[in-house]
Amino acid sequence: MKLIIAYIQPEKLNDVKQALYAAEVYKMSVTNALGCGQQRGYHESYRGVDIEVNLLKKVRVEIAVNDNFVRPTVDAIIKGARTGNIGDGKIFILPLEECIRIRTGETGREAIG
Repeated sequence: MKLIIAYIQPEKLNDVKQALYAAEVYKMSVTNALGCGQQRGYHESYRGVDIEVNLLKKVRVEIAVNDNFVRPTVDAIIKGARTGNIGDGKIFILPLEECIRIRTGETGREAIG
């Protein structure tokens, strides 16, 4: 079992969701996030004052999958999020020690679904 965490551009969320649905991955958690990486933000002028904005809007997508769904999930995220520009995002894959479905008490692979 793995936990896949992806940081993507907010405007690419619908494309990523469609690619995940096509890969038969339907369960995910999505949250708004702020961050910066190689982009280093941008400069903006507000009422004549120059402001450096270095925390950019991102979307964090978390997906718990069984081992056989890791590659299709990662490929779908890349397919939906890639523009070829700096700031497309990052994907992290972490081992998932345990999963428990609260409703039924199932654990492990069965709980992920």
